[in-house]
Order: sequence, then C-alpha cells, then structure tokens
Amino acid sequence: MSYTALARKWRPKSFAEMSGQEHVLKALANALDAGRVHHAFLFTGTRGVGKTTIARIFAKCLNCETGMRSVPCGTCASCQEIDAGRFLDLIEVDAASRTKVDDTRELLENVQYAPSRGRYKVYLIDEVHMLSTSSFNALLKTLEEPPPHVKFLLATTDPQKLPATVLSRCLQFNLKRLTPALISSRLAHVLQAEGMEAESAALQLLAQAADGSLRDALSLLDQLLAFGNGAAREADAVAMLGTVDRSQVTRLAQLLAAQDAAGLVAQARDLEQFSPDYAQLLDELNGLLAQVAVLQVVPDSTTEDSLYAPALLQSLAATIAPQDLQLYYQIGLLGRRDLALLADTRLGFLMTLVRMLAFRPQAATTAAPAQLASAAGQGTRMPTAPATARPATMGVGASSAAPAVAAPVATRPADPAALAALTAADWQGLAERLDLRGVTRQLAAHCALTAVQGSTLRLALDPRQKQLLNAQSLERLGQALSAHYGMPVRTEIDTNAAVADTPAAAQDRQARQRMDTAAAGLAGDPLVKALADQFGATLLPESVRLTPTATAPPNPVEDD
Repeated sequence: MSYTALARKWRPKSFAEMSGQEHVLKALANALDAGRVHHAFLFTGTRGVGKTTIARIFAKCLNCETGMRSVPCGTCASCQEIDAGRFLDLIEVDAASRTKVDDTRELLENVQYAPSRGRYKVYLIDEVHMLSTSSFNALLKTLEEPPPHVKFLLATTDPQKLPATVLSRCLQFNLKRLTPALISSRLAHVLQAEGMEAESAALQLLAQAADGSLRDALSLLDQLLAFGNGAAREADAVAMLGTVDRSQVTRLAQLLAAQDAAGLVAQARDLEQFSPDYAQLLDELNGLLAQVAVLQVVPDSTTEDSLYAPALLQSLAATIAPQDLQLYYQIGLLGRRDLALLADTRLGFLMTLVRMLAFRPQAATTAAPAQLASAAGQGTRMPTAPATARPATMGVGASSAAPAVAAPVATRPADPAALAALTAADWQGLAERLDLRGVTRQLAAHCALTAVQGSTLRLALDPRQKQLLNAQSLERLGQALSAHYGMPVRTEIDTNAAVADTPAAAQDRQARQRMDTAAAGLAGDPLVKALADQFGATLLPESVRLTPTATAPPNPVEDD
C-alpha cells in the first residue's frame, strides 16, 4: 500500500478540524448559515496556512447534499467526491501553469452552463497573482457579474500583485501565520493518532523551523520520522535541522551573565567543530535573551513554546542586570545584520560576543532613577553626590572588585570662600560661565539659587521645567560646579520651592527689552515715517528681527 504524506493525510475536512484562522472561519460560517454568500472570495497568506484547504471545505459546504451550511455531513456523494478531488463542479486551476489569456478564456467558456451535480459550480484558482494582465482583463467581467450558480474562490501568497479591479470585486480574507505553540500542539495530535513516539522539544524545534506554516511543519515531521526511524526525538531534530544543541545557547547566556569574557571566547571557538549557522545561532541567543527580558518585566509570565526550563530563565533574570540584557540583545541584532557583510561569519559571531562585554556603559549611582522619579513627581529635593570619582564599569551585574578611576575634579585651586560668597544675583553669570551644554545648560538656566550651606548649593527649579531633571543632567551640573570651584560641590534641586528669578527668565526679559528698543528705533526711522505718511504703511512688531549678539552664542546640543 502506498504511503500518503502527513500533510495530505491530515488535511482538515471541516472547519472544526482547522488549526487557527478563527477570524476567517467565523465569517464564512456565519455567511453559510445565514445564506448570505458572496460570489467571489480571495484568500491571502503565506504558504501552508490553509488557503486552499479552507476553499475546498467552503466548496463542500456549498454543495453538501444535506443543505448549504457551515458543517458539511462528510458522508454524501458530493462531500466524498470533493475530498477525493473528483467532483465535477469544483474546477481547480493552478494559475502558475495557466497564465495565458487563452487559458482563461477556455476556463470561462462553460461558466454559463448549470452545474452538473452540485448546487454551485465553484472555480478555485490557486496562486491567482500569476495570471497575466490580459488574463485578469478577461476574468473581470465574469468575476463582477457571474451567473447565480457560480462562485469564485481565489487564493494567493502575494495579493500586492493583483490589480485593484480584481481586489474590489472580492471579499478578501487574510490568513495569519500560525504560532509555534499551535503548530507543535497540532504535531503532537498527529503523532498521538499515528501511535508514534515524540519528544516535546523536538516538536517545538519543528514548529519554530516551519515559520508559521503548518504544511511545512508536517513535511518536516515526515522527514524527521524518516530520519529517526519512526520517532521524533530532539537530538534527531537538531541534527536534521542543522541547529546547535540548546545547551550550547544556554552556556553562552550563562557566560554572558557571569561576564566571563575568556569563557565566552573559548565557548565560541568550541562551537566551530559543529559548523553551525551563526546567523541562526544569534537568533536563538537573542530569543533566549528576549524571554529573560520579558520575565524581568513580568515575573509571572510563562511561555508555552519555550525550549528552556523556567528555572534557567529565572536564574538568568536574577543574574543579568536589565540594562545589560537590553544591551546584549541590541548588539546581537546588529551583529546578526552584519554577518551578511562578512566572508567569515565565524569571526563576525565571535566579534558580536566580544562587543557584548567590551562596550558596557559606565554606571551612574543606582539610586538615581528612583530619586529622580520622586523629585519630578513629588517635588522632593534631589542631591548629587560629590563628583570625586566615577566607577570604570557600569551595571548591576558589575564585579564588586572592579577598579575605580578617579575623575579629575579640580581644574583650579580650591576656592571655598568664593562658594560661600555666592548669591542669587551671581547665579545668572555663573550659569552662563559653566562648561555646560544641551539639557544640562537648560537645567541650570531654569534654576534659582536659594541657599549655600557649606559645600552644598540649594537650587529651586521652575516647576514648568521638571522634564529637564534627569540623572545625566544632574550629575553633569554637579561635576561642572566642582570643576569651577576646585572642590567637591553637592547640589540639591527642589522642584516645589518658589522660584524668584532664573537666568532664563532674565535672558527673556533682556530679549524683550532689546526687541522693544529695536521696534521703537524702527518706528522713529525717517524712511519708515515717510512710507507711513505717503502710503499708509504700518510697522508689524512681529516682523522685527534681532541680530544675535556675541554675548549670546548658539547653544550646542549634547547627546543626553
């Protein structure tokens, strides 16, 4: 007895047997049960998601001898003949092999004749986008106004190639890619019915390799059963698909969590003996990192189609700092993209791993984000630590034994007397002289000095400018003040205190005064007066423009 491929043997014969695509099945079932069936349907989607299968089931529903309904009996002569592919009134056409206009005209010659056996004559045109322009033109009139006994079912993987005139004449249903969890559960059902041994991890690997296509997954399952002598095992799936064992990916993630650069490089070199697909290897590593990132944000989340044990994910989530995890993921994405530019992808993979540990940013104090949220939301005071030293490494996962590099603070001799003599009136000039840029410069300009207590400056921030307060701008302001006075200066910013006058407000006031002076000067100009007297001209105040002065240089923008 000849063997039937699983993809053909397990093709659904009713809507109830379909996997996924509920949004399409519900609309078709309601139309059949209500008797409101359009004359032309277009099913779109990637390969193997059920376009042709749904069209055949729909044709069976239309021609079932027990009546037109969403649940065909499956036992009448019409249902059995449709399942066997010999129903006379179901005309299936492969448009890829019949693209010429003569083929389309020949197909439509018998449209006007009534069906020989069924209730409707159904034309199922697969890969309809392959038809030529002339073929589409020949089809248009019949597609728009077919005889009452004719239904058109069109299927395509590329609806963008269809003319708008065809799309406008059809009800279009977009079939989605199936999720790995749905595909693996369907494979498990098939193997259980076939009485064959299966490992869950092997089915998950096949589901991921199928890329949303159930037919591809069943074809891969056929191949795996042949490879594994009737059993679906994980080791056989790894060997057949050419992937690296997931324990290798787990090891890479654990070495990243431990920040073991030597071990990471050694592990990458050990992988060379398997001749892996490095692009796929980076995809799997990024997939693991993504699951860990989700677990950090939503601790109670579970992933049904995960290949990794929950205990492993929990361990990595507790070990890798969130900012480091996002950095690893982003570098992995960029490295995956750059592999196509290299002749030796092995070196590209190794360099991607090296980047993950070599380019970790420096750390601000770990309490800064929480303090900033409190300052912006509740108006509390925000202190900056004296800028005497900055750690050389960043991240929650940084080693406690990492060396610290002292940041040079004193650019001139310490001057505590000048700091003690600082007044609110002096703050404007000081804010302009400090070496500040971008957001930090704007933060200083919208603050007013309220008090000087020892080496601590107390500032009040304009409540309308709370968005300027962040960890970087606060730290840079403290460093600039420390460098100016040659000694550690602590800065506290209050977002709820009353603000008397700020450098920004003083500059705005000076700008308005200059604008008023310029407008008055123009109004008194003899030429302007002559134009007003002779032609009734009017000076528009908003048209007055000031030339930037040397004391107000453009404010460069920093990368905050």
